[in-house]
Amino acid sequence: MLTKFKTRSNRVKGLSFHSKRPWILASLHSGVIQLWDYSVGTLIDKFDEHQGPVRGVHFHTSQPLFVSGGDDYKIKVWNYKTHWCLFTLLGHLDYVRTVQFHHEYPWILSASDDQTIRIWNWQSRTCVSVLTGHNHYVMCASFHPKDDLVVSASLDQTVRVWEIGSLKKKTLSPANDIMRLAEINSDLFDSVDVTVKYVLEGHERGVNWAAFHPNLPLIVSGADYGEVMLWRMNETKAWEVDTFLGHMNNVSSVMFHAKQDIIVSISEDKSIRVWGATKGAKIQTFRREHDRFWSLAVHPEINLLAVGHDNGMFVFKLERERPAFALSGDSLFYAKDRFLRYYEYSTQKDSQVFPIMCPGIQSLNQSPRTLSYSQTENAVLICSDLDGGTYELYIIPKDRSDVVQDEMRGKGCSAVFIARNRFAVLEKSTSQVLVKNLKNEVVEKSSLPIPADAIFYAGTGNLLCRSEDKVVIFDLQQRLVLGELQIPFVIRYVVWSNDMESVALLSKDTIIIASQKLAFQCVLHERIRVKSGAWDDNGVFIYTTLNHIKYCLPNGESGIIKTLDVPIYITKVSGNTIFCLDRDRKNRAITINATEYIFKLALLRKRYDHVMNMIKNSQLCGQAMFAYLQQKGFPEVALHFVEDERIRFNLALESGNISVAVASATEINEKDHWYRLGVEALRQGNSRIVEFAYQQTKNFERLSFLYLITGNLDKLSKLMKIAEVKNNVMGQFHNALYLGDVKARVKILENAGHLPLAYITASVHGLNDVAERLAIELGDNVPSLPEGKTPSLLMPPPPIMCGGDWPLLRVMKGIFEGGLESANRGGDVDEEEEDVEGDWGEGLDKFDVDGMENTDIEAILDGAEAAEEEDDEEGGWEGPEDLELPPELDSPKVSSVFITPTQGMPVSQIWSQKSSLAAEQAAAGSFDTAMRLLHRQLGIKNFAPLKSMFLDLFSGSHSYLRSFSSSPVVPLAIERGWSESSSPNVRGLPALVFDFSQLEAKLKSGYKATTAGKLSEALRVFLSILQTIPLVVVESRREVDDVKELVIIVKEYVLGLQMELRRRELKDDPVRQQELAAYFTHCKLQTPHLRLAYFSAMTVCYKAKNMATAAHFARSLLDTNPTIESQARTARQVMQAADRNMTDATTLNYDFRNPFVICGSTYVPIYKGQKDVACPYCTARFVPSQEGNICSVCDLAVIGADASGLLCSASQVR
Repeated sequence: MLTKFKTRSNRVKGLSFHSKRPWILASLHSGVIQLWDYSVGTLIDKFDEHQGPVRGVHFHTSQPLFVSGGDDYKIKVWNYKTHWCLFTLLGHLDYVRTVQFHHEYPWILSASDDQTIRIWNWQSRTCVSVLTGHNHYVMCASFHPKDDLVVSASLDQTVRVWEIGSLKKKTLSPANDIMRLAEINSDLFDSVDVTVKYVLEGHERGVNWAAFHPNLPLIVSGADYGEVMLWRMNETKAWEVDTFLGHMNNVSSVMFHAKQDIIVSISEDKSIRVWGATKGAKIQTFRREHDRFWSLAVHPEINLLAVGHDNGMFVFKLERERPAFALSGDSLFYAKDRFLRYYEYSTQKDSQVFPIMCPGIQSLNQSPRTLSYSQTENAVLICSDLDGGTYELYIIPKDRSDVVQDEMRGKGCSAVFIARNRFAVLEKSTSQVLVKNLKNEVVEKSSLPIPADAIFYAGTGNLLCRSEDKVVIFDLQQRLVLGELQIPFVIRYVVWSNDMESVALLSKDTIIIASQKLAFQCVLHERIRVKSGAWDDNGVFIYTTLNHIKYCLPNGESGIIKTLDVPIYITKVSGNTIFCLDRDRKNRAITINATEYIFKLALLRKRYDHVMNMIKNSQLCGQAMFAYLQQKGFPEVALHFVEDERIRFNLALESGNISVAVASATEINEKDHWYRLGVEALRQGNSRIVEFAYQQTKNFERLSFLYLITGNLDKLSKLMKIAEVKNNVMGQFHNALYLGDVKARVKILENAGHLPLAYITASVHGLNDVAERLAIELGDNVPSLPEGKTPSLLMPPPPIMCGGDWPLLRVMKGIFEGGLESANRGGDVDEEEEDVEGDWGEGLDKFDVDGMENTDIEAILDGAEAAEEEDDEEGGWEGPEDLELPPELDSPKVSSVFITPTQGMPVSQIWSQKSSLAAEQAAAGSFDTAMRLLHRQLGIKNFAPLKSMFLDLFSGSHSYLRSFSSSPVVPLAIERGWSESSSPNVRGLPALVFDFSQLEAKLKSGYKATTAGKLSEALRVFLSILQTIPLVVVESRREVDDVKELVIIVKEYVLGLQMELRRRELKDDPVRQQELAAYFTHCKLQTPHLRLAYFSAMTVCYKAKNMATAAHFARSLLDTNPTIESQARTARQVMQAADRNMTDATTLNYDFRNPFVICGSTYVPIYKGQKDVACPYCTARFVPSQEGNICSVCDLAVIGADASGLLCSASQVR
């Protein structure tokens, strides 16, 4: 049995496979119906409208519907797309046992404990027939897959076969009036639509299940006390063929396998049994220790079964479907139907070689598992699981017509050729490899370096050995380990490249690519099962999953090549053709389009001539390709494919191609795009494009500042006039300030009514005549200037260089630029054409920068004055939006020879992508990701105590350098474990300000403060440790265990100190004081501190006259062998006093004889057997009423929240 999927739930009473999708319905005893995707193991949906157990479910074959029936006597029809129950069919008077859709007609068949079977029309929602005849519960009923028959089983010990042909004819629309009249007459005279064809009697107990064979006239039935019977029928009668005995309890269900000639039965005796349908022999038995089986489903199309039991269900196969094959040049040897077959790729000729299995073997999963071929000796080595693992060696005669010699057999769980005439056999029990010759004689024995459970070919004389946690390459001659690779999962298949330089290690859902010596290259995780794989001629690994053919590049990137209807097993990849075997062992050739991954491979290997050739000749398109090129730093390549102007604009900005960006912005003509163009042009230092972009958006404030830094004072003075015309006082003042025109500033302030400011400005800048005039106007309100201080003049610095662009970046020409230009122009170009702008040739439709018009500011001013004279009724100045701006003489020019380099990925982003630890995410600045990780791992919701630590982690992993006063600071990433020998291209992980050694030092200081009686200080130290641990990273698994142990230690101290401080606050409640002191002694403290707790509790209880309790604490204190003599003497005195009066004056909520834990919030004992909830981080325990609150011990996590556990090391991820 090969288990593919399993669930844990309430008892599963009904199952149904979807015929096309990898879905299964499971109806539970609790009344819930679950819809699962068994290929990825996810719960898709739940349906819970039934009241009571749901015993039957069934998918419709073509519609998005399923039907269910339960103990509430109801049949419900559901639409799984809308997640709604469409309608309910009422009519049964007792439990509904099974329901089923007809494969062709709109019928639903239902069986019930009311001793009837009903056929419903789900379109008209009516009952079209009631089948009566059973005189006990009808346990099941089902349609024949092809004929107009129904079979039913009942506890009246009979199986009945019903003929429904008349009902079918009645359902069809009559062809003419005569037939319609005959139908009406038959209805008037109670014509019977369904008749009993056979009554099968032979069971001695009630029958629980009966089912038709999908193709043959056979019926199988299962009854109480373990009876399974096989029946055959013809047109006139039905009779018993065989009886299968073996089950020790009631048979719950029994069915024929859809693909194989076998019968599968399940029983309440906790077993699944497989029987031969023709010979009646028991083939195999599978048992579970604790679960009885209740329901069985067989997939109608593929080799899958499902069974439901007391605690869930599982989906499984009875036999492995992967064919055993071996590739040899242009030919393929493979096993099919107990024969070895030969397939030639070039001629597609398929022929049978010889039989490889003895006929009559009645056992499952005994077909060949692996096949190895020696081309020079023409020998085949076949391994199977028969008898715990065997191999068979065949020598194929060169003349295929000759008789094949008898095979040579041997024991071994793995066998593989390692040389021309040598093969290796693994003895798993001794971890030895036996090297044998073609006579099956042992030539050499070698002990393996690891306890291997499988071996694979790894080159001549070498073996790849697999264990649970690693694989190694072992040289059998030199007895040396050539390579080793740690793996966290079991490798199932090994696929070598054609040149033996790379190897793909395939597990259940993971692919690891490694070198010839097992040097790790990349790993690829899939959500569904990986089925097979092969290397193509370019070094790309092509593999298949259940649903797709995919590729894996050498750097670990993957993508989908083709979608599959059914799984296939790749045997060879040649060019654009994939040769494969399907599950029926048929050879198939599938043509694929390899353009996408060949293009990506060329980019990866920097073969830019191939890239350019593919760009010219291939139909590469699609958003995914654009996104890929952007992600990999080739936006200029993506720019060549795009026609949408908005996408072209974004790509042009990213690649630094200003000319294309200007052309796209002109076509789009939106303010946001002009603004972004101005930002990029300013970054590149192209001031003329910046000016053009600001003019298009009429952004006069930015234009003013641009003219200031470029020294264009003429245009700046014109902008001041425009602001004056528009009555923009602030604009006037700013422009006057930029120009250094003091008189204009004084005039603007005076006109705006700010006479004191105007007076001060004139006085400071030496305009005495203007200042005197303003003083007369101000009169007594003349502001006084501060005495003894020298005023500083507010004057702008004079521009050193006026106008023109300034080159901020100067880089080499783009990788593809020259090649594509010459390619698009047809090869040779002369020198004049080489100076023409253009990164990508004619296809890019660049903007003619030489003809681009920059607006003259004077034209804006003239137009404004004219508009003011023409129209005074509008109340003033018309904005410049409607002006036709004349061109300026100096046109901005864009140089396309140099492009900006592609911006690299920030180090913080690299850290964030590489790590799944919260501390490293916080150091990278990804606070949201860090908080999500902590919430998922530890249930943390209160992040206020962690805020300062997040900021410390971020600031501690970054530094900043200042080169010049006018240039921005340069951020530097501080990496953990950096050295001068480190590669500059490989980024390490961030340096962290918190480490485990700091916590150990803090722990010692906390111990010291506790011993000194400074409990508040000790509590603050221990709480700081507890809140820092989630942001600590360690290296090894051993350190992880130390961190988890530290969490428990600190938690105990925090809880104990909180209770002790609470006790000291209670002055008027001696009973509660005694209880808290007693609880403190149950915290797991260090021995010196535990003695102090015992002494404190003893003292409190003795003073309160609770002599018996005080004596208990005194005895506990003496058991610790106190080193302080005064403590021991006092304890002995208390015991002597208590011996005279062993009673308690007050009753405490404390019983030291009954084990308990302390609630971290209410400080009450939770005795063994009582319900409690825990903090997912610090594991403090609480009473159930505290669930959902913030933990009062760690002050971080939510009590009772689901969490995956503390993750503080990369070794835990691996």
